[in-house]
Amino acid sequence: MFQPKVLGTKVIFGPCRLSYTHVFQKYSPDGDDASGKYQTNVLIPKTEKETIKALKDAIEEAKRAALVSKWGGKEPRKLQLPLSDGDEKDDETYEGHFYVNAKCSTRPGIVDRDKAPITDEEEIYSGVWAVVSVTFFGYDTNGNRGVACGLNNIMKWRDDERLGGRVSAQADFADFGDDMADEADDDML
Repeated sequence: MFQPKVLGTKVIFGPCRLSYTHVFQKYSPDGDDASGKYQTNVLIPKTEKETIKALKDAIEEAKRAALVSKWGGKEPRKLQLPLSDGDEKDDETYEGHFYVNAKCSTRPGIVDRDKAPITDEEEIYSGVWAVVSVTFFGYDTNGNRGVACGLNNIMKWRDDERLGGRVSAQADFADFGDDMADEADDDML
């Protein structure tokens, strides 16, 4: 991992693995397009102490700002925080990690390591490694109070196995060569 870059409530960190990734089109679990968001979970290994500290510091900064702007000078008793323990999630991929669910209403910037824009949706998927830029902010919505994680930008770092069991068509058909196509043609005659 790189040394995280912290600018108040904004943190740039990674490379980390992405999961439940929907960054080219908005996603809404209930199918309501109006409430959909661009989003991804960002998995941070628990061994990355500097990154975890940077994220916690930025969350604390967001809490301080929200005390005045959102919560009337008093920290709410039940406060929802964005940094979650992956060991408490029923998913072995998350074991040994913390994670944040980063969301935004407008499409995040997505680039490769040369900072060239990525437009091919197949390039950014659950399982890819990326450097991410997020901003933490306080909220008070319908009685729910907490700190959320806003997704700013993503820089693809490297490919890895897809999460969720899906494999590429190339991997599925790797054993099907030209000689097999010739056999299939012969069978059809």
